[in-house]
Amino acid sequence: LYCNLDETEEIMAKISAFSFVKKVEPSYKPFLKLEFENSKPDKAKEYDYKMGI
Repeated sequence: LYCNLDETEEIMAKISAFSFVKKVEPSYKPFLKLEFENSKPDKAKEYDYKMGI
């Protein structure tokens, strides 16, 4: 379920109140660093991008 970051506590409380819900956890994606350093590009993918399809 996607929601605004400032509404997460309220929505988590509402969802966990349902009898069929076992566990509610927030996503930590907004706090993760998604830019990776020292990653080597895959040669096969690099070739596919240059094909111009």
